[in-house]
Amino acid sequence: MKKDTKTVIILLILVAVIILVPLFALKGAEFGGSDDAGSQKIEEITGEYEPWFTPVFETALNGEIPGEVESLLFCVQTGIGVGVVAFFMGRFVERKKYEKSGDNN
Repeated sequence: MKKDTKTVIILLILVAVIILVPLFALKGAEFGGSDDAGSQKIEEITGEYEPWFTPVFETALNGEIPGEVESLLFCVQTGIGVGVVAFFMGRFVERKKYEKSGDNN
């Protein structure tokens, strides 16, 4: 067996372990967001918590956004942010290449 094949097999096994171990190790664990944790801490300190504003989509839909739609909006926001960052990083890299090549007149 080639060295590359062994490396790939070892990495695949490692990925499977990384995926499967948390499924069994964290069985029954509850995960909450930072918004929930923050509001709970504020309630512990001051006794009550009232949000400053209502999210735009909740007021437009007259109710809470379903979890799937909320996740979709978060993913779209993330994609837009990554696109903007990648665009500017690409521009900076290309500008450096252009300046190094001496093609600028």
